Amino acid sequence: MIFVTVGSQKFQFDRLVRAVDALVASGVAGDGAFAQTGACTYIPEYLEHEAFLDRDSFRVHMDACDVVVTHGGTGAIIGAVKDNKKVIAVPRLAKYGEHVDDHQIEIVRQFGDMGLIEPCMDPTDLPAAYARVLTKDYLPYKSNAARFCADLSDYIDGVGGVR
Repeated sequence: MIFVTVGSQKFQFDRLVRAVDALVASGVAGDGAFAQTGACTYIPEYLEHEAFLDRDSFRVHMDACDVVVTHGGTGAIIGAVKDNKKVIAVPRLAKYGEHVDDHQIEIVRQFGDMGLIEPCMDPTDLPAAYARVLTKDYLPYKSNAARFCADLSDYIDGVGGVR
């Protein structure tokens, strides 16, 4: 099953929802799909959907899926890979009114280069990305929060003259 999440910001991501809807219509996603559509104006015809999900409902859909298709937000990507889900991430683009700038391009590329996700730079490439994600293994996510906190603590101690 595919779980689509486009986040809860004020920006639509119709291109992505439309692409997943077409993927489901083609029969490729045999187990179906559910989409959290946020501010999208496109109404899917072939996949179940809700605009917004509460935390519990989000968790139910995340637990039930095999593949997460998401926008290029760091939180959405990290949350899915921490849950050991296969992730296809598609960046929102400013020229389509999907965000204020194109920072998600770099986020998607970085996570792809790290071997954590399947980057899909354009929703029209979703069928190929979906075929790859089903057959490819990805690296597990490893947080560097402990190392960051230790480095920050060392820095603060150094600034304060304490060593």
